[in-house]
Amino acid sequence: MKVDPDRELVERARAGERAAFDQLVGRYQRRLLRLVLRLLRDQAEAEDVVQETFLRAYRALPRFRGEAAFFTWLYRIALNGARNAILRRRQRGAPALLPSQAPAPEIGTPESMLLSKQVMLAIDAALEALPLELRTAIVLREIEGLSYEEIGEIMECPLGTVRSRLFRAREAIARRLRPLLDLPVDQRW
Repeated sequence: MKVDPDRELVERARAGERAAFDQLVGRYQRRLLRLVLRLLRDQAEAEDVVQETFLRAYRALPRFRGEAAFFTWLYRIALNGARNAILRRRQRGAPALLPSQAPAPEIGTPESMLLSKQVMLAIDAALEALPLELRTAIVLREIEGLSYEEIGEIMECPLGTVRSRLFRAREAIARRLRPLLDLPVDQRW
């Protein structure tokens, strides 16, 4: 079992040291915001979910048993908050959000810049179209860089399920990119 790099800060925070919890917030706030923003596609809503995540974590800290790494526990709280936000959005009948209009990198020819922008928009659209479980898995792996084991802990599912979700997410994204990249059907990218 790996040693949790946050163990000392968590113990100090559990003992009532507010500055230790503030350090944990500083360590994970941007990562959580990036994750939740990728899932919700709304800055204000994502910020609310992240703030609520830290409030819930602070209140639940005395019950944190340390069986999982602190950050996986925190990610799980954030993912549950994002799921709840999506459910609330659906209950309100809110429309689906459009993929972000991320700017293309400013390198190369105008044609390559246009293609880069089209590819980025296609990836965003493909991510948006994925079911939440697949989108969460691919964001945790490809954007957050987490291991399969960490993703399994966060999503509370076996390693085989993580592998399956990642495979299905990559295939769905590849299907959307094939026409844009002019790739054969049997080639992913």
